[in-house]
Amino acid sequence: MDHENTNWGQSVTGVVINEGKVLLGRHTYGGGKGMLIVPGGYVEHGETPQHALVREYLEETGITIEPESIIGIRFNMHDWYVAFRAKYVLGTPKSDNDENSEVLWVDVNEALVREDVPELTKKLIQSAISDDAGLHYTDYESTSHPPFSLYCI
Repeated sequence: MDHENTNWGQSVTGVVINEGKVLLGRHTYGGGKGMLIVPGGYVEHGETPQHALVREYLEETGITIEPESIIGIRFNMHDWYVAFRAKYVLGTPKSDNDENSEVLWVDVNEALVREDVPELTKKLIQSAISDDAGLHYTDYESTSHPPFSLYCI
């Protein structure tokens, strides 16, 4: 990670479900150490949140994904965090041996009851499997300061 290019106030995550299983990584540091969480990370300056999510997934899991819809947003006084529902495209899960010690597909129902999956990850998984479609990307051309992204119901 290029720390000089990191926008510490903006971060992303995504829930990827394929064939009834969710992709999770065992976190190696901080409050989530040892827990299975959805991958994600900080947005770099000049990068859109959806591009950051694709990059973070590839770096941390070896998996290529495609963001589909926004399923959650968290704001606080210091930063924001956007959660996407994302589609599996290709790849075999592998640990980056840095931010995670293992990456694995876990049955969705099992993930929702495991003690090593934190509540935030469970809430995001529940949002991803809900019948609510979430906010979807809409083509939008702005006449000022691109890039812009518009997500609508």
